[in-house]
Amino acid sequence: MLNKSPSDSPRCAQRPAHDTVGPGAVSITLVVNGIARALSVAPAMTLAEALREQLALTGTKVACDRGACSACTVWLDGAPVCACMVLAIDVGDRKVTTIEGLALDGQLHPVQSAFIEHDAIQCGFCTPGLIMSCAALLAHTPDPSESQVRAALGGHLCRCGTYPHVIAAVLDASRRGRSRP
Repeated sequence: MLNKSPSDSPRCAQRPAHDTVGPGAVSITLVVNGIARALSVAPAMTLAEALREQLALTGTKVACDRGACSACTVWLDGAPVCACMVLAIDVGDRKVTTIEGLALDGQLHPVQSAFIEHDAIQCGFCTPGLIMSCAALLAHTPDPSESQVRAALGGHLCRCGTYPHVIAAVLDASRRGRSRP
């Protein structure tokens, strides 16, 4: 997944340079969903673990813990990444957006609404990651083709097989966005 744009499927985040830390806990500040949060994390703690265990943001799901399923997709500065493949200490000053931060002022993101309307959710475990990647696609490509939507889904594993519903939902959310004043 090298040389892809932010609208493509999740990828590993680049590790910023930093001094050696550890083996004990390290104090860091993460900006998550617009709020700066001070944490104490083990150097080996992933962003997914920090979000779920320390910040109680459990919408970020951990399934494979190896970057193979993309259920844990979040945004780093607007780019979708697998949170299980990013160490919390490597986030630095980049902004983290989780599924909990996608809705604004109590209004679901258009992709979230379209997922509901198109029944793109079955067991729901993969849904947050799918929504994050699809919303990133629309943020960078407001009028995607079906093949672009399929590319954005690359790396996502949905065991229930809701892909046709996901594609329909994203294309519908795209049309709605274009019809807004």
